[in-house]
Amino acid sequence: MPTRRSVIAALLGGGVGAATLTDARGYLDRFAPLSGAAWGAATAGSRERVATPYGRATVRYDDAGVPTVRGDDEPSLYFAVGYVHAADRLFEMDLIRRRMRGRLSAAVGERTVESDRFHTKMDFAAAAEASWRAVRDTPTGDAMRAYAAGVEAQRTSEPLPLEFRLLDYEPAAWTPVDSMLVEKQISWGLTGSFRSLRRSVAADALGASAAATLYPDRLDHDVPILRDGGAGEGGKAADSSTATAADAPNGDDLASLSAWLADFESEPGVGSNSWLVSGEHTASGQPLVANDPHLTLMAPPVWYQMHQRRPGMRVRGVTFPGVPFVVIGENDAGAWGFTNAGADVLDTYTYETRGGEYRDGDEWRAFETEERTIEVAGGDDRSVTVRKSVHGPVLERQGRRVGVAWTGLQASRTAVAVHELDRSDGREAALAALRKFDTPTQNAVYADRDGNTAYWMTGLVPVRESGGGDTGNGGPGDDGDAVRGDRVFDGSAREGEWPGYEPYGQPDLDTGWIPFAEKPGVRDPDYLATANQRIADDPDYYLGEGYAAPFRARRIYDLLDRRAASDGPFDFAYMRRVQRDVVDERARLFVPTILEARDAMGEPARAAADRLDGWDYRMDRDSRAALAFELFVGHYRERVFDPVLDTASLGEEHYPNDLVLFALDPESRWFADPPAEGVDPRTRRDVIAAAMADAAAEIDDEGYETYGDYNRTAIDHPFDLGFLNYPRLPTDGSPATVRNFRKESAVGSSFRLLARFDGEPSLGMIPGGNDGEYFSDHYSDLLEPWADAEYRPLVETTDGDPEVRFDPGNADAAGGVGDE
Repeated sequence: MPTRRSVIAALLGGGVGAATLTDARGYLDRFAPLSGAAWGAATAGSRERVATPYGRATVRYDDAGVPTVRGDDEPSLYFAVGYVHAADRLFEMDLIRRRMRGRLSAAVGERTVESDRFHTKMDFAAAAEASWRAVRDTPTGDAMRAYAAGVEAQRTSEPLPLEFRLLDYEPAAWTPVDSMLVEKQISWGLTGSFRSLRRSVAADALGASAAATLYPDRLDHDVPILRDGGAGEGGKAADSSTATAADAPNGDDLASLSAWLADFESEPGVGSNSWLVSGEHTASGQPLVANDPHLTLMAPPVWYQMHQRRPGMRVRGVTFPGVPFVVIGENDAGAWGFTNAGADVLDTYTYETRGGEYRDGDEWRAFETEERTIEVAGGDDRSVTVRKSVHGPVLERQGRRVGVAWTGLQASRTAVAVHELDRSDGREAALAALRKFDTPTQNAVYADRDGNTAYWMTGLVPVRESGGGDTGNGGPGDDGDAVRGDRVFDGSAREGEWPGYEPYGQPDLDTGWIPFAEKPGVRDPDYLATANQRIADDPDYYLGEGYAAPFRARRIYDLLDRRAASDGPFDFAYMRRVQRDVVDERARLFVPTILEARDAMGEPARAAADRLDGWDYRMDRDSRAALAFELFVGHYRERVFDPVLDTASLGEEHYPNDLVLFALDPESRWFADPPAEGVDPRTRRDVIAAAMADAAAEIDDEGYETYGDYNRTAIDHPFDLGFLNYPRLPTDGSPATVRNFRKESAVGSSFRLLARFDGEPSLGMIPGGNDGEYFSDHYSDLLEPWADAEYRPLVETTDGDPEVRFDPGNADAAGGVGDE
């Protein structure tokens, strides 16, 4: 009989939400809901009174389980926030820190060893400790200590959540460093990309021309975020003619390492939408703000919705469980949101080595080396060699290695930035806070009640230098040349160095980073939209090249432009219409080409293609055309790229985005005669016809009638068990629509915010339940309204007696906490 750990572990190896545990259901039937020792005390309620070493606080929940937490001061407020997070999301919090520390296998066994190996080698824990050292002596540090004490008060006095009972272990004490680990996990999920390494591997396997096709330096579109400039006040531009994929060294040698690392990058499609409209264009005369971050959809959701209140501050929106502050939302002065900026903040380096040393310019250095143990429950422990160079961790696979530099491996002030943003009293205070938002790089939009608005790019972005003199510790001299970061660098030749970078330490913020004032930004735009597209056409510095396809951006700007050109002002109803929009610009681009290929199709492919004739390109759940198109896209992508990638032993992680797919020239090598050795001759018409036949066969095999039969929510608990997973509900939207839903990668709108300042409440919605406790009425109660694109007002709960009171008492009873 399988152990609990072997049953539960499969999904945790490559990250939450990755596998199906087919053998789990029968085993866990023995742990039937509402009975059995594993479920004991699972439904016990929280205490009504809690002793605290701080001032008084109260918690009231509304009818969706969203708490309003009120404290006499900051420490009492954040103590109560920590208690509430632990009460509703303790297992989620523990899972994150275990994964980031490389300690999953100690709880769940063999299946997560590779995950632990990667995270141990990256040493995210040391980076989190560096961030805590930078923050601990600030008011933010005090707030995080109080938060950790609140988590501990709940953890040590209440029954543990069901998941701990199934895995049969108890979580360790929560510390402020654990909160910093949550921040590192968020940053890694948004910016931890090995794109340049994949590009180098593709260049070696397929040739520089093919790699340039898959990963172009610049996507061909006319909808950057800043359509009228605003790319900063000046600066030294990187030479775009240098450091191309053709120069990439050792790509073929690094193929196996690149494939392994692909398992630990963010899910495809992680992105977001936001837009703001100035009061000059609105019916109310006040600005409007919209934001919907596209993150992994999981049960419970990645966000925790709440209201926080103390004298002088009221803030509402969403927090990350494990971090006390509201990240996206509004206070009494303004509202703000974030989308991923797509900046290139990770580089990889190869080295000339001898024994345990590597060449660094004119000298040889010993790798910093440490042996660590991965504890494996029910199996043999593993020994892992952790190596570090001047750039950071050294990752190895089958004898190949690269050094990794990533902005998140050094101390970050992001916790301070978000804390100050929550307390900001207007635009200039908000921008001052965003200057400290070091990781991840984000597009921030902001508006305040005085009518001021702003967009600004946040986060540390390195100005890479190659050449120059030897200044020690991997830093080039003053005569170095700025270069792009889109290749694997020769670390021994000191290519692509980051002046000011200090892995696992405090960076020199005055050296080697794009100054905040020179990052893309603008005050008081008429209106502006971000959807992970290129930020500006001609930025003063190299920012990145891994931007999203422009489909969402184009649709949002088209809708905003249309309204601005009309006689009607922007109003809240129109903002909601834009956020609910499901027109797929991919279909507008490519459906005419599909229809032109109908005479190459047999039946029933032609019948499926006929559904697209006259279609309005809306990805509605009741649409038969949307079903045919979405299934066609997946099969077309495979038909185009797999024959060539397979011959080069490259996997689907090398797929480009859909703009590249649909813009391929019919005469390109991807439709060549033959496209690669061992691949049958074909034309683009042949490939389109074959892909539509595949789609028609899938429709028939699965018994689909409409898009909603296929496009159903698949939002699962980390254990991926039937009774813990959310219900499957039909919904609208696609990977390319504003109302975003990506069924295949379980990514979509993780929170929808519509903010206004006209006296009526702003609106928000999360995809599921606020409470992570399976037995709670609020475990999945918001899933159906989210799937139907409904909203709830962001209104505090002030009526009735508090569910929990926090009263000053014995500090030991409240659960004391240290820094580490």
